Amino acid sequence: MTYPAVAVTVDLVVLTVRPEGLSVLLVERGEEPFLGDWALPGGFVRPDEDLLGAAERELAEETGLPRGSVHLEQLASYGAPDRDPRQRVVTVCYLALAPDLPTPHAGTDAADARWVPVGEARDLAFDHDRLLADAVERARAKLEYSPLATAFCAEEFTVAELRRVYEQVWGHPLDARNFHRKVTGADGFLEPVGSSTTRDGGRPAQLFRRGSATSVHPPLLRT
Repeated sequence: MTYPAVAVTVDLVVLTVRPEGLSVLLVERGEEPFLGDWALPGGFVRPDEDLLGAAERELAEETGLPRGSVHLEQLASYGAPDRDPRQRVVTVCYLALAPDLPTPHAGTDAADARWVPVGEARDLAFDHDRLLADAVERARAKLEYSPLATAFCAEEFTVAELRRVYEQVWGHPLDARNFHRKVTGADGFLEPVGSSTTRDGGRPAQLFRRGSATSVHPPLLRT
């Protein structure tokens, strides 16, 4: 029996919070197809690796970060017959989240790499506009009911720094007092470190780390 040839790739939506807002890592393609167009980083899965291994390798190549140093989760699979002009290609998309990621460097098959605010990332190669939109919505939704926002923070952070993550990802300002009451009142969401900092300016602010909870209860709902 003969079977149709199908290739498998992994694509990465790498999100971080920068001064200009929620940003995504994009690469300028250095080869066909879509030569010169911007795209999400990714590549073909090698014969000797599984999907997660391929995603971790691509992430390390594009960001220089060691494996296991950022939050990485599988988003979805995409397999429209015409999504890649070379052949039938099914891609598995991964969402990566981390704070203060460094300036990226282009990989072996890319001409350039840079952080782009998600609102300005459009007309990407392949079907990457859809992948990016799905990933951003996943991140926004998960901030409501999970501690995912802490993946954008340093190990120790203030409530104000955490609030800015929510504001950047959701795209609108939040009431500071109401937010403080909700996140400090959610069971196991935050754990006090026992020290404070003045890096936010003004009065010393208490430092927290992520607590043991795997879900936020009650949830923080978007308006």
